[in-house]
Amino acid sequence: MPQFPFGQSIAWRPDPESIEQTNLAAFWKKQGLDSYEALCEWAVEDVGRFWEAVLDDLGVEFYEPYTQIMDASNGIEQPVWCVDGVMNIVHNLLDKWQSTEVAERDAIRYESQEGEVRTLTYRELFERVNICASGLRAHGLCKGDAVGLYMPMTPELVIAFLAIIKIGGVVLPLFSGYGAEAVATRLNDGSAKALFISDGQKRRGREIPMKPVADEALASCPTVEKVFVHDRCGLDVEWVDDRDVSWDTLMKTSSDSPNTETERTSAEDPVMLIYTSGTTGLPKGAVHTHCGFPVKAAQDMRHAMDLKPGEVMWWMSDMGWMMGPWLVFGTLMNAATMVLFDGAPDFPDAGRTWAMVERHGVTHLGISPTLIRALMPHGATLIEQHDVSGLRAVASTGSPWDPESWTWLFENVLNGEKPILNYSGGTEISGGIVCGNFVQPLKPCGFSGPVVGMDADVVDAEGNPVRGAVGELVIRQPWIGMTRGFHGDDERYLDSYWRKIPGIWVHGDFAAIDDDGIWYILGRSDDTIKVAGKRLGPAEVEGILNADERVLESAAVGIPHDVKGEVVVAFCVLSASVDESETLRDDLVDRLVGALGKALKPKAVYFVDALPKTRNAKVMRRVIRAAHLGIELGNVTALENPDTVEAIRRAR
Repeated sequence: MPQFPFGQSIAWRPDPESIEQTNLAAFWKKQGLDSYEALCEWAVEDVGRFWEAVLDDLGVEFYEPYTQIMDASNGIEQPVWCVDGVMNIVHNLLDKWQSTEVAERDAIRYESQEGEVRTLTYRELFERVNICASGLRAHGLCKGDAVGLYMPMTPELVIAFLAIIKIGGVVLPLFSGYGAEAVATRLNDGSAKALFISDGQKRRGREIPMKPVADEALASCPTVEKVFVHDRCGLDVEWVDDRDVSWDTLMKTSSDSPNTETERTSAEDPVMLIYTSGTTGLPKGAVHTHCGFPVKAAQDMRHAMDLKPGEVMWWMSDMGWMMGPWLVFGTLMNAATMVLFDGAPDFPDAGRTWAMVERHGVTHLGISPTLIRALMPHGATLIEQHDVSGLRAVASTGSPWDPESWTWLFENVLNGEKPILNYSGGTEISGGIVCGNFVQPLKPCGFSGPVVGMDADVVDAEGNPVRGAVGELVIRQPWIGMTRGFHGDDERYLDSYWRKIPGIWVHGDFAAIDDDGIWYILGRSDDTIKVAGKRLGPAEVEGILNADERVLESAAVGIPHDVKGEVVVAFCVLSASVDESETLRDDLVDRLVGALGKALKPKAVYFVDALPKTRNAKVMRRVIRAAHLGIELGNVTALENPDTVEAIRRAR
């Protein structure tokens, strides 16, 4: 099994005064408790009671109250939440703020790749969402209809997202980099009735057409009746009469639209169908409800990340990745401000991220470790040119940290004084299983522990807790944000999470807890490499390689071997000033042998210009393995740059 960084010292520790000012402290005092530890115990003693307290803490309003917070009579795998409750989450995101001072606060701060800046207050967003919702109704859309979103991260995307929900529809977000087949597969699986698209998007100075991709997909999507087209790039596009409707036309449908009624829905009515890509087979459509995903997202921001009303969160994301909807739901429910950006964070130069932090007053920045590894070679000078002192924390997800890049971010961006909120969970979770927080100490690359209310554990193959060793990350009790299943495939949902260890959610990650109670996520357990019976996690190999200053990032996979079963093959992206050489290759092999032992010596170390990744910066190890072996790649709809696959093939 993989190892993890034992023996590291505490890097950050909150002071008692700052702890007293946190949302978490206010929450545990509200429950009559005296500490965070007491709150964590209280939360898992009765998960229904806990989530009822969360709904109250977030101020969630119902049109008709629920009669029971949770009904698990059919098993904890598929409980019903907020039984008999009637609500629409849009009421809690926009409607209820209109008679308060929040209405004049910025809900959205948008910056385009070209540098255009636009803002929308809560009142302005409310009015535009109402206009859009009125237009959707005028075009025949109503409660229960699924509507796809295939757009870059612009204000119009958020307006459409919220308008669909306002009429009681089901949002079907699509990654803006998908090809036609991926778009068609998801629209057909969700029986989408309409689709929002942009004519194109801008990426690193290039215009990338999107409508032609959508048109190709729609040729095989018979359920889609209307397509609403936003003009993002001013491209000439083909128009399909009686189907295509321009954004401007949609937004001029009704003069009384600011008074458009919010549809009353059951708390457990679907609000979103969001797809995750499996390694084989069709994508999995995770079903989420009005009282589920939005509540969990908002709770994570409020409790773990200590987001307060009026603060500003920028999480680099795409709406097709769960962090996009998470950003919208969580900020608006907490009366905070979201930053939207539809460009690349290092374009036109590597200082773009830090300039935007200063320009928009960002208090909470969400990044991936991969981005930090890419920015490190440019040095700290670019950070020093901008005032980033308004940051209260940097949060991260998407891939594991290595100590060097974690420390670089901690010292150069946060001045060694503010936390890095490492965050890990998933689309089916509606947010985090584990996260850093503002009330517990942190070590490099680690997590403070489970998000309060998540009854998480690290266990062996039989489900017994393990400490000081690597095991499987699991969840023992239900939580309000859990997916209600996979669309049309309950058996696949149960097989994926509940049947490996009966009665326990097995998430598919290796994890460990050290002697100080710091948690670590060590990569996917299904990525495990088995060398002569020894289990090795790719994150362990990559951490050793990335610790060499000449290596920018790396990926390790296992390939078949006649004697050992599998052997390790590693692919390294070198720092800009470093040249490939056999000497360097030998040095890296020696480094691995010295750390892991001769039995785990890699078969080969290759040099490539870039690794195959998703848009949200997750390294696609299974694609790397398949490309190296020359076999079928499987599902590659989330792949950002196909050229990286060819680079893997050429390296061999």
